[in-house]
Amino acid sequence: MLDEGKDPEQINIQFKSIDKAMQKAHYLLLDEVYRKALAIGIVNAVDSCPGNCGNQEKIEFLKNEFPNLELSQLTQKLKEIQTIENRINDLNKKK
Repeated sequence: MLDEGKDPEQINIQFKSIDKAMQKAHYLLLDEVYRKALAIGIVNAVDSCPGNCGNQEKIEFLKNEFPNLELSQLTQKLKEIQTIENRINDLNKKK
């Protein structure tokens, strides 16, 4: 673009626009992937929690809060649901 005589300020504006669009796409992609993983984790936990698995309240809380979670909260909630799933799986194996 510089070789074509384009204004350096206009080139900079275009790069900033591209950067902003890439950041937004990155955010949306992470949000979608994390939400899907959390939704699957919640469904798995609900399906494998036999009436009284000791995690019903936390599972219900995650289920209710799911639509309101921000991307920054999703990683922590993913860790929580994975921990719950592991506990339930261990409990079910012992039976």
